[in-house]
Amino acid sequence: MASYRDIQEWVRARHGFVPKSCWIAHVMSDLGLTKAVAPNRVGEARKYPCPPVKRPAILAALEHFGMTGSKDRPREAE
Repeated sequence: MASYRDIQEWVRARHGFVPKSCWIAHVMSDLGLTKAVAPNRVGEARKYPCPPVKRPAILAALEHFGMTGSKDRPREAE
């Protein structure tokens, strides 16, 4: 499994920006790839949700590293 740093570097090299780790966590959570809510998270709402325009690049990185499970998995609404 790739680290958040690996995902950030991959996105930077191919899409020209470095995604925040909270954006990666948001996308991974939407795909059911996280185990639980972070213990330092306050409340139910995300403080910095992933912007819809950045989501495809993060999804591409997760697919590249084989973390999405199946390519047939339906994507969450953007």
